[in-house]
Amino acid sequence: MKTIYADNASSTRIADEVINAMMPYLKDKFANPSSYHSAGREVRLAVEEARRQIASVIACDSDEIYFTSGGTESDNWAIKGAARLCAAKGKHVITSKIEHHAVLRSVKALEREGFEITYLETDEYGFISPESLEKAIRPDTVLVSVMFANNETGAIQPIEKLAKTAKKHGILFHTDAVQAFGHIPINVKELDIDLLSFSGHKFNGPKGIGGLYIKRGVSLPVLIDGGNQENGRRGGTENAPAAIGMGEAARLAAKDMALQKERLELLRDRLIGGLAEKIPECIINTPPRNALPGIVNVSIGVAEGEALVLMLDLKGIFASSGSACMSGSKDPSHVLTAMGRDEKTAHGAVRFSFDRYTSQEDIDTILAVFPETVNKIRSVTRL
Repeated sequence: MKTIYADNASSTRIADEVINAMMPYLKDKFANPSSYHSAGREVRLAVEEARRQIASVIACDSDEIYFTSGGTESDNWAIKGAARLCAAKGKHVITSKIEHHAVLRSVKALEREGFEITYLETDEYGFISPESLEKAIRPDTVLVSVMFANNETGAIQPIEKLAKTAKKHGILFHTDAVQAFGHIPINVKELDIDLLSFSGHKFNGPKGIGGLYIKRGVSLPVLIDGGNQENGRRGGTENAPAAIGMGEAARLAAKDMALQKERLELLRDRLIGGLAEKIPECIINTPPRNALPGIVNVSIGVAEGEALVLMLDLKGIFASSGSACMSGSKDPSHVLTAMGRDEKTAHGAVRFSFDRYTSQEDIDTILAVFPETVNKIRSVTRL
């Protein structure tokens, strides 16, 4: 049975070019990049080239990129580090209700340290307004953290306006760009971002590697005590093969970004239009504008999203009912409930997400199989 992978917001396939870039450093070029001998220096040069490749995607300097184990670690470092760095000025942090749990649980940890957290509301499309941020800012606010694009609905936030609102008050601004990095243009200098998190496996790189952009002059506390790796801020031998792979994935993403964005937008719109036509009373949770090119979130309301996902699995289509990090949770999507969806609608959501390997044939197959699956469920529930 031919399978269709439509869960790329959870993880993407490693590109062949990335595997080829990594292989020498998994086999023959295995030296520690911190070693002084020529074998170590050769690996070090490759790691630093990867850092430059990644920096070029968001228009920053390579020494502002720090490698981590992934987006979750980057979010934890940025949020906890920035809050603690500025704690003498105040203990108020602002985020939103639709953040990834790596952010939400990081600010919960800060609450246990005595910080006060404000959670911004969204509109029905999942957007946060700069005006709501302005109203939430207090004299003791030290950090604002708002995601660049939502991992469940694809909504792209007005980051430039949000960041400039924070900076107007002298407040550090962090954005979780895990879903956006490599898929849409980002220029951290123009957007006035202080801290930005990303993860390799979201743009056809390997798992277990990510990074944090730290604007020059922002002195986050050391994350891991140890050696002098990552400019002394994160001790531990670098995961050189993964870093090099992520660098190659970043290069590929930058080279093809405009083409892939246009192609995926056409596929996304084809799927949305087909679902709206073939499934009466379905609710499209992905906003009609300012959304990532590769995410479609739809609520059916006749069955739980996880049940629909399992039924699709039997047909060879791999989708999801929300964020992979919350798989198994009985709670409805916190993102959809924040957008005002009722519990039934939030529970009945399915997310399809695409990447460079998704074809129009894949979309047409989903449009043939998914409405048929929904109709079968609806016919049973009417009995």
